Amino acid sequence: MAADNGILLAGTVGEGIWRSTDGGETFTRSSGGMFLEADVRALCVHPVHPNVVYAGTNAGLHRSEDGGGTWQRLPAPFDPGNGWPGGVSVWSLLLLPQRPDTILVGVCPAAIYRSENGGATWEKADAALAEANDILMYNRVTCLRADPMDENSVWAGAEIGGVHQSRDGGRIWQALGDTGLSSADIHDLIIVPGDNKTLVAATNNDLNISRDDGETWQRQNVAAQWGMGYCRGLTANANDPRTLFLGTGNTVPGSTGAVRFSRDSGQTWQTATLSAEPNSTIWTFAAHPADPQLLFCASVLGYVYRSEDSGLTWTKCRHEFGEVRTLACLPA
Repeated sequence: MAADNGILLAGTVGEGIWRSTDGGETFTRSSGGMFLEADVRALCVHPVHPNVVYAGTNAGLHRSEDGGGTWQRLPAPFDPGNGWPGGVSVWSLLLLPQRPDTILVGVCPAAIYRSENGGATWEKADAALAEANDILMYNRVTCLRADPMDENSVWAGAEIGGVHQSRDGGRIWQALGDTGLSSADIHDLIIVPGDNKTLVAATNNDLNISRDDGETWQRQNVAAQWGMGYCRGLTANANDPRTLFLGTGNTVPGSTGAVRFSRDSGQTWQTATLSAEPNSTIWTFAAHPADPQLLFCASVLGYVYRSEDSGLTWTKCRHEFGEVRTLACLPA
């Protein structure tokens, strides 16, 4: 096991936040200051002060200044009040890397909120997001991503609602075209910088790649390669942004899953070795901020895995949860 296991936080459905200091082997509940049985779907570590963490829940937005040990609820327009689940649930979070006092929050029913002062005051972003649909009933903003090549450019994915981009730090958003996109059901996005910038979008039925800033997409037909087309969480290696990791499964929540990795910005993929077959779709990832070899992932139905070799092989951790939706790792 790595010398510095960091602090691993797991956001669950119905059990709040759990915290591990031994590489995911054991966890203790760490939900002090929030509704104990909150649904936690988003965790975001401050890019400058890693002991500061934000948690998005169905009981409002919370902030921790002690590495996830305790939490304080931040009043906001989407806050249900008194820590009790209300009509709006947080699904995604982003602190702008160059301006970390600017917080973006994606919610269900679909909308985006923005604060420029660390959550003291808020405004609702100008985004043409439909709140409802005939399949899910409510749409949601599943992911928010900063563009590593443009500090003012931010990307959002909606389920169901396609890909959206803001060029002014999240104030105003434009829906992009869906030419070639396999589905408007966006689960996650990743932006790979370089001369040939690449966008990768995970959806409910395929993986999609764009090389023209999201104007057109090429679906990858991964179901034919892997026998499963449901794609969920995406992350990149901090030292090599061309190295990507993708969580897949046979459906949601599914009965099996896999970790795929790419060394060439998503053009080709390999399947990682897991010590135990997942019980459901691999949903989310977290990377140690100072050790690129140490990674964590989780299946949606509660299996947690650790990799100490940059994602080639993964060992199942002992602790199991009922349902995990998000992970975050910060230095110990």
